[in-house]
Amino acid sequence: MSTTQSDHFKQRRLVEFKDGCRYGRFGKTKAYELIARERIKAYKMGGKTLIDLDSIDEYHASLPRVESRAMI
Repeated sequence: MSTTQSDHFKQRRLVEFKDGCRYGRFGKTKAYELIARERIKAYKMGGKTLIDLDSIDEYHASLPRVESRAMI
């Protein structure tokens, strides 16, 4: 099976909006901003917005590392 096919069949880890915010450690305003900027993925199911936890993991992994400015 090719990578594209395996990605298609991959189980998504979707949670309700508030649980996605809790998992990502951000509020709803930041979540909507990240969705609009396509940094995290969201889906609609009926009237509910579901957030993909893998996209939150990818977003966190992309954040820049803080460099220490400690003086020796």
